[in-house]
Amino acid sequence: MDQLSWQPEIDELARRRELASAMGGPEGVARQRSRGKLTVRERISSLADAGSFREFMPLMGTAAYEGPELKEFTPKGSVEGLCTIDGRKAVVTGGDFTVRGGSGGGSHGGLGMEMPANRRALEWRVPYVRLLDAAGGSVRSFEDLGRTYLPDGNSFTAPDVQLLRVVPVVSAVLGSVAGLPAVNACMAHFNLMVKDLSQLFPGGPPVVKAALGYDISKEDLGGAEMHTRQSGVIDNLVESEEEAFATIRRFLSYLPSSVWELPPRGDTSDDTSRRDESLLSIVPRNRRRAYNMRTIIESVVDGGSFFEIAPGYGRARVTGLARFNGYPVGVMANNPAFAGGSTDVAAGEKVIRLIRLCDTFHLPMISFADEPGFMVGLDSEKAGIERAGARMVIATCDSKMPWATVVVGQLYGVAGQCQHRPTGMFQRFAWPSARWGSMHIEGGASAAYRREIDNSPDPEATRQRIEARLQAIASPFRTAEATGQEIIDPRETRPLLCEFVEGAQRIVASQLGPTSMPYLP
Repeated sequence: MDQLSWQPEIDELARRRELASAMGGPEGVARQRSRGKLTVRERISSLADAGSFREFMPLMGTAAYEGPELKEFTPKGSVEGLCTIDGRKAVVTGGDFTVRGGSGGGSHGGLGMEMPANRRALEWRVPYVRLLDAAGGSVRSFEDLGRTYLPDGNSFTAPDVQLLRVVPVVSAVLGSVAGLPAVNACMAHFNLMVKDLSQLFPGGPPVVKAALGYDISKEDLGGAEMHTRQSGVIDNLVESEEEAFATIRRFLSYLPSSVWELPPRGDTSDDTSRRDESLLSIVPRNRRRAYNMRTIIESVVDGGSFFEIAPGYGRARVTGLARFNGYPVGVMANNPAFAGGSTDVAAGEKVIRLIRLCDTFHLPMISFADEPGFMVGLDSEKAGIERAGARMVIATCDSKMPWATVVVGQLYGVAGQCQHRPTGMFQRFAWPSARWGSMHIEGGASAAYRREIDNSPDPEATRQRIEARLQAIASPFRTAEATGQEIIDPRETRPLLCEFVEGAQRIVASQLGPTSMPYLP
């Protein structure tokens, strides 16, 4: 061999790459697959465009030597790097549960440490995707270090906070996730779990047993039912890992690579002048009958473009992303099929997150309103409905992105007020089926005319007569006479919204960059 050649070192490089690609070894890989889970490298290959993944720090791990010879090597408990997703650059990081549950394996770093994945996504202004399958900290690390340590993780999680303000961040929970990775699951603009595969908690059943003295399964403690329907910690539930990767790709397709760019425009083949005849009769004249708000959304957005977020939580509101003439927008709507569409604390939290998402990434907001008001009653008071309402008002007034509201049905009280913004590019349309005011005539009349009703010979007849008198002046046309409110044929909704979103592109182009309202998950 040529004495000037570096072939021996190249051979050693190939050997070390092979050791790293083996992850936790045959036993660890077999254990992962026995649980019905893909390995971290299979996951990244399924998410990224074929052949596009380039790994960061591929040789990092824990090594044992005899003299100069490498005898043992355990790779770090994660795999991370740069790839393309549908042709756009992104940083992806995945926990490797085959290596000490994704929590160990020489990942502590030190002097001269290369830039971590979250910092690279921040500095390079590209989306950041976490494929979470990790147990967080482990007492095993105490033996590795020869000591314990003071928790100081914010020194390396601070970039995760900054990321939320500049690039899209997605977290996928793909196993039992605890500790810091559980918090990272929430430090995202969108997250998901896989049915029967994912659980999420700060500490698992053994920790609960030690702290509180009772036994509980991982699924009951932090499974999909808990987090997609009760806690609202996780947005969407999918059936498989393959569906998870497809869902991540779809979510990212609506967003720009960073706040300094416009999002990509999608397919424009759906006719912008399309008029759906069914909209003329979709809202029942009998206001006690519910109807499907999702049908209205689907009928006016670009065909097949509606991507719903958190469908199982805060069900009085529908939130998601869609397109008009190819342009991405945020979409929110009251859901009259659940609690009459009355906004409760959970629904309000969904709305606030969507407003902040759209404002951060400069997506126009399209709202379909049928708002009877904030949820009333003892349970709502216990949940703190007033504070939630205050946060909605603040988020609405602080937002800057273009916003159009279509008043489909009711619009009452402060919750109705949150469907309007007094500044910036704002447009409000109303259907003839709309009714509005500070509060409902039914119930409101009993309070406002209480003395007159109580002192009458026939209180019930008096109440009905007063309500009928008020209903006669509740026509939206009377409001239009006084205020100029635009009343539209429901079939005009898509053409008008397409026109609004087209015009909004000039505004969003002038708003590029970080917003004054930091995104909070």
